[in-house]
Amino acid sequence: MEVGLPAERLTRTRPAPKPGIVHLGLGAFFRAHGAVYTEKAIAASGGDWGIIGVSLQSPGMRDRLAPQEGCYTVLELGPEGETASRVEVVTDVLVAREDPARVLEAMADPAIRIVTLTVTEKGYCHEPASGALDPAHPDIAHDLSEPLPRSAPGYLVRALELRRARGLRPFTVLSCDNLPENGRMVRGVVLDLARRIDSDLAAWIEAEARFPATMVDRIVPATKPEDIARLEEIAGWHDAAPVMCEPFSQWVIEDDFVDGARPDWGSAGAELVDDVTPYEHMKLRMLNGTHSALAYLGYLAGHETIADTMADPVLARFAGHLWTDEIIPVLTPPPGVSLAEYAAALAARYSNPGIRHRTWQIAMDGSQKLPQRLLGTVAENLAAGRSCRGLMLAIAAWMRYVGGIDERGAPIEVKDPFAAKLRALSDSAEDPAAKVAALLSLRAVFPEALAGQLQEPVTRAYEGLVQNGARAACAEVAR
Repeated sequence: MEVGLPAERLTRTRPAPKPGIVHLGLGAFFRAHGAVYTEKAIAASGGDWGIIGVSLQSPGMRDRLAPQEGCYTVLELGPEGETASRVEVVTDVLVAREDPARVLEAMADPAIRIVTLTVTEKGYCHEPASGALDPAHPDIAHDLSEPLPRSAPGYLVRALELRRARGLRPFTVLSCDNLPENGRMVRGVVLDLARRIDSDLAAWIEAEARFPATMVDRIVPATKPEDIARLEEIAGWHDAAPVMCEPFSQWVIEDDFVDGARPDWGSAGAELVDDVTPYEHMKLRMLNGTHSALAYLGYLAGHETIADTMADPVLARFAGHLWTDEIIPVLTPPPGVSLAEYAAALAARYSNPGIRHRTWQIAMDGSQKLPQRLLGTVAENLAAGRSCRGLMLAIAAWMRYVGGIDERGAPIEVKDPFAAKLRALSDSAEDPAAKVAALLSLRAVFPEALAGQLQEPVTRAYEGLVQNGARAACAEVAR
């Protein structure tokens, strides 16, 4: 690209593949992960597996991708430099709020054999502590009374209803969100909602549809305006919707699809297995668990990104303590995997200076993330009679964070479905013990039996945060 000339807009270099997948929630993560695997699978083995993306809320992604014919760039940010590649597997982007009927028709098309989702934990409209559908959720209440849905579960149920009425086979529902046993969870939510609409429909879904579990792994920070400008320098083209990510990527999929229909993801590096559980426990607890712990403690300690946090020897030592002393002891490794080596690899990935993954971004929606990322590990440690001071400190850091005021007295912009309720609970109490008790009363996050076990150790940790600050509290745990 000559200096002073505008960059060429990104467009297709080959015909678009025929669609075979609808994806709900076309955000940065899936475009850097599942879409990349799918494009590589088509290149290796063929098949009509183009992706129709659906934005459930905002038209922003559609408006950025439409002028580019659905194409975008994946920019891998490694310690040694950057690598840019085009992705052309997205064939269209629909906006559910603008035209829900069109989305349902796309999902009911017989050519569509898989519906994938990355709608984040809160998008399933479930109770985080139990995994069950929340019938009081406003979007679920709407979907029970109206034929055109708002929620991701509502779209799944109504689209399956259309397919059944038309004598079509169901599609496979493939969750790509960080939730324990995500296939089982989304199956339960869909069946519960379907039973409330039509018991015969629910029975058909239960018998014929498939909900395989997955484990997904790639660090994908939010794209910033300066990233778009940087991409023009590197690649020589303008892309309004690039995604930035680390070089590492992993996808483990339970090989259970309706009529066996799926892309050849194995040729693209995905692992097709009978049981995802050991992989998901390893990843949710070792990666996502420490990511959340470092997000809250790192933010409170004044660190903007995870890489900054890991550059602080106290926080890096704390992360190592969590892996070695509190998380690995309660895990069963997947076949052939060394958990110690996995922890070392995570530490290296976290320290990658090319990835500017903000602690504030990771801290979002903590009420939805804590049960699967931290509380399961805590419960298993307590059941085994083991101390887990670091995880108690992470819970206390979340509690201080959602109080909305940082260690310097500055306001925190808390992004969480329960943000107002969490702030009210925190503000309703004066001292650490009362604040902890108030927040532990939130049953959507903390089961009653576990809450009783957490009161005393989390209070001690909260007091340490108030008296000494996050960095000193981490140093005390990981001496």
